[in-house]
Amino acid sequence: MEEKKELKVNAIKNGTVIDHIPSQSLFSVMNILGLNNIGQQVTFGFNLESKKLGKKAIIKVADIYFKDEDINKISLVAPDAKLNIIRDYEVVEKKVVMVPDEITGIAKCMNPKCISNHEEMITRFNVVRKKPVALKCKYCEKITDQEHLEIH
Repeated sequence: MEEKKELKVNAIKNGTVIDHIPSQSLFSVMNILGLNNIGQQVTFGFNLESKKLGKKAIIKVADIYFKDEDINKISLVAPDAKLNIIRDYEVVEKKVVMVPDEITGIAKCMNPKCISNHEEMITRFNVVRKKPVALKCKYCEKITDQEHLEIH
């Protein structure tokens, strides 16, 4: 009789593990962090069991440590994400993402008449509420709420 073995994702020696990502937000997080454009190993798990989220995703990025301002951008789509900083296979630091005060270049203004939707320009928002997220466009001053938030 053949013994069944469970497949597990290997630990990383050095790098960052991003955990507690809602499954539906996995690819948004990867896009926000530009993980499709790096040369390092990226491993992810999708629709994993989670007591807190029901289903979750996890990302492991070898040999990369993100700046706080970069990682906090993912709070728009993964507000409960946790980061583990790994050095020599050990967790040396844990971080929680926080919504920053300003969002630049990753969200779309929900106002169809906004100049940022018709011209080649970087979108810019002030965060007027962090939970649930509400962003005020610096160009047209319309509020984009969590329900209408679109990441581009």
